[in-house]
Amino acid sequence: MTTEADSLRGAARRLALRFTGLIVALFLVMAAVIVTLVAVTEREALVQQLLSAEHIDSPSDAPPGVYVAIQQGDGMRVSDNAPAGFPDADDIRSVTASGGPVQETRTFDGEAFIVRTDGDSGRVVQVAVNRQESQAELRRVLLALAIAAIPTIGGAALLGWWMSMRAMRPLADALAMQRRFVADAGHELRTPLTLLSTRAQLLRRTAAPSAGNDEVVTGLDEIVADAKALTGILEDLLIAADPRRDAERVAVDLGGLAAESVTSLRAEAASRGVALELEADAGVTVLGVRVSLARVVVALVSNALDHAVSRVLLSARAQGEWAVLDVRDDGPGFPPGVAERAFERFASTRSGDESEAGRRHYGLGLALVAEVAHRHGGDVAIVGAPEGGAVVRVRLPLRPAA
Repeated sequence: MTTEADSLRGAARRLALRFTGLIVALFLVMAAVIVTLVAVTEREALVQQLLSAEHIDSPSDAPPGVYVAIQQGDGMRVSDNAPAGFPDADDIRSVTASGGPVQETRTFDGEAFIVRTDGDSGRVVQVAVNRQESQAELRRVLLALAIAAIPTIGGAALLGWWMSMRAMRPLADALAMQRRFVADAGHELRTPLTLLSTRAQLLRRTAAPSAGNDEVVTGLDEIVADAKALTGILEDLLIAADPRRDAERVAVDLGGLAAESVTSLRAEAASRGVALELEADAGVTVLGVRVSLARVVVALVSNALDHAVSRVLLSARAQGEWAVLDVRDDGPGFPPGVAERAFERFASTRSGDESEAGRRHYGLGLALVAEVAHRHGGDVAIVGAPEGGAVVRVRLPLRPAA
């Protein structure tokens, strides 16, 4: 089982990785900018050398690393120690014919040169500048950045871990406090629930059915069933409050669960003058936590009873790979635009006026329905009801066939 310390370390590790990734991304962007600037600067320096060397009078005046060939008339003068292949005769002929400059990257003696050929005062000048030094400078910059990346990434990882642990500690303490509160509340509630169930069962045993006390016996049976249901709900809430725990999933007949909820809520519906009806297909089975799904049905029916005028209808059916539960009422329906917020905790909306009476509240019921549906791999939505009223639809994955 995952401990609090494991959860804290896992969350801190994920946060530290995100922080380190952000630092690495920023470093890479900075490195790309630096490399681009160095490359552009070096190339501009080479081009400036080319342009300056075009106007020298003699190839012997060329600076080191720069080679010049001057064709004037039928004569050709070339720098001493020029690399093999220089000058490029094709470029000279092209400039002689067109008069426009030609600038290319050429390879002489296995080394890369930037070569510019242009006309100058009745002559054709070709200048070649060795790119070796600029490439070496670029490699030095790359090496420096690679060396700087090691402490940068390592420091970012350590700093991210330290900051993550500091940031997560108050949250971990708050979560631990919350779990202790939930556990304590659950422990305190179990005792009165157990006593209530035990006393109801003792009374049920002493109250033999007779012509005069049938209602008492039935009421005691319902109290025992309700106490059992409350105990199950309490356990489910304790599990839901702790993400490290999960209840065992079993096969649940959605139609049967809806029938049980209708039976338990029929008296409440009758007291409001609302008819509670059920349409359930056989074999609509899902894999889930029975108590949680019972809470979904009860919450939906209770919400429908709060707004129904005379009728609430439950329907459970299979639709493709989904089990679909619809709860329909003939009330005023959901106001426009509320469908996106109705499943938020304590959502509310106004129905035309700004008074408190004009505000329609949805409390926690629909929010809990959404949470349970999502935990079971399903969803919940408000669907259109052309004939009026409101329809809330829950979809859950059907249990795979054995």
